[in-house]
Amino acid sequence: MDIAIREIEERDYLAVLALWNLLGNQALTEENIGPYYALEKLDDNYKTFVAVLDGQVVGFIYTLRFMSVGPPVWFMNIHGLAVAPELRGKGIGSQLIKHVERYAASRGVSFIGLNTGFKRKRAHKFYERHGFEAGSYHYSKML
Repeated sequence: MDIAIREIEERDYLAVLALWNLLGNQALTEENIGPYYALEKLDDNYKTFVAVLDGQVVGFIYTLRFMSVGPPVWFMNIHGLAVAPELRGKGIGSQLIKHVERYAASRGVSFIGLNTGFKRKRAHKFYERHGFEAGSYHYSKML
């Protein structure tokens, strides 16, 4: 399977939106995805990479690079990763993770983290196979 991975482009927005919806993200819509990614392009710390197969977007990974408090150490958080359901288990997610790891290293990042839901047991196993370790709970509060 010949997968190309590249930064998101405007022509990818609707395919990425459909994949975001699989993750339960209702914040992005057809109306606001274009303006959202236009803002993302203004800050090089935000990156969305897409996996393309035969000209079609079949996966994406969305990241944010940030600096830690204290010594100047760069971190990256994976805020979203999805692969088309019919293509899961074919190595596309692994290629996206490896791409981000190489990209992060080239940007001076020393730590990559992510959050995933308690019930997403298959995702937990996927991340653990790629060297991620569960280390904390994430709490949030809607304002």
